[in-house]
Amino acid sequence: MTNISLKLAETMSTSGIKSVYGEPIVVDGTTIVPVAAVQFGFGAGEGPGDDSAPGGAGGGGAAVPFGAYVSDETGVRFRPNIVTLLAVAIPFVWVAGHAWARVIKALKR
Repeated sequence: MTNISLKLAETMSTSGIKSVYGEPIVVDGTTIVPVAAVQFGFGAGEGPGDDSAPGGAGGGGAAVPFGAYVSDETGVRFRPNIVTLLAVAIPFVWVAGHAWARVIKALKR
């Protein structure tokens, strides 16, 4: 069981850069490099005692696309993924507004 976990961890650590920065795509002289945050997790365990004890393993991953780097004749620029930006910004703005309201309320006392 331990060998499987070590092999999976080794594979994920070596493929991390390709997972975050995908393979460049060239379209009509414009190079596009996708950018994302990628996270993997794996676990394994065995029961107490000898090797015949029951055990298990599992794993999973998540990816959040941030956008892409675009390179053309005008230069290189980052183009954000608006959906991801909104999915992160809306809860952040709500929490920040709620925190500021509490700070203002505490200062008025």
